[in-house]
Amino acid sequence: MLRPRTLKILAVLLTAYALLAAPAYVGPSYLEELGSYLVMPPLLSIYLFHHLGVPGLLEHKGQCGWGMCAPTAFGWAFLIVFWLGIAWLAAWGLARLTARR
Repeated sequence: MLRPRTLKILAVLLTAYALLAAPAYVGPSYLEELGSYLVMPPLLSIYLFHHLGVPGLLEHKGQCGWGMCAPTAFGWAFLIVFWLGIAWLAAWGLARLTARR
C-alpha cells in the first residue's frame, strides 16, 4: 500500500494535476476555462457532500440566503483528505496493474 512505486505514481498524478490545473490560476486568460474544468469539480464537490448529509462542511450550516456558503476549515480539510485519498487509490491501483509478477 505504501510501497515506493505507489508513492512515485501518486507524485506523478499530483504533479500532472497541478500542471494541468495551473492555467486556471496563472496562465493566460484564454486557458482559464480549460483549467477550470479540472479545478471546479473537486471544489464544488463539497456541496454534494453537504447535500448527502455530511455535517460541518459549510458555514452557517449551508443556509446563506441567495449566495453559496463558503467551506469551513473542516470542509477544506475534508476535501483535501477525500481527494488525496482518491488520488492515492488511483496510484495504488495503477501500481498493482503495472507490477511485474
